[in-house]
Amino acid sequence: MAMGSPERGTDVWPIVHAERAALIHDLEGLADEQWEQPSLCEGWTVRDVAAHLVDSARTTRLGFAVGLVRARFDFHRQNARGVARERGASPQETLGRLRQVASLTSTPPAPLDSRIVEEVIHGEDIRRPLGLARPYPRDAVVRALRLQTRTPASFGGAKELVAPLRLTATDADVSIGDVSIGGGREVTGPALSLLLAVMGRREALSELDGPGVGALGQPT
Repeated sequence: MAMGSPERGTDVWPIVHAERAALIHDLEGLADEQWEQPSLCEGWTVRDVAAHLVDSARTTRLGFAVGLVRARFDFHRQNARGVARERGASPQETLGRLRQVASLTSTPPAPLDSRIVEEVIHGEDIRRPLGLARPYPRDAVVRALRLQTRTPASFGGAKELVAPLRLTATDADVSIGDVSIGGGREVTGPALSLLLAVMGRREALSELDGPGVGALGQPT
């Protein structure tokens, strides 16, 4: 996710912990075969995403730096190693590990709001293919959207993608971008759908409207 200096801070962890608890609750009812369902995160199953969340929750600033060096500065390789390390021998072991890290406050060298991004985006990566829904706190989704739209793609964000667009949420008081720069290429829709779309989840594009929707579907 996005990297940089920590921001806002003290109210982040209650949000993150609540999202972890909600996801654990949803995962507790899954059959083993549902854990192997493809997630919205390309190439990862539901179980893989859960394992990634375990790995992310355990990651410290120092641990992130060491892991990145060992992965030869390849973020994808680093994430894949984390998933392999935390999957465990069974879905129930993966779930048990998620319970173990639910209250941790470790973070890589990134803005603290990136921890909210992690829980919301990957929560949807898991829930949507399983037909599950969660009413995420509006402020959490808006904060995640604002962070990702100002973070460069090289650090896991979508700044370049949304630069020529104006994003307007229909269920929250947030508009991002200058419509005059994009020549009228506005995109409107629920804040969660905007967040998913800017993070490359094409499944959310059908929930958006406006002349800029096509641009969000382009590869970055």
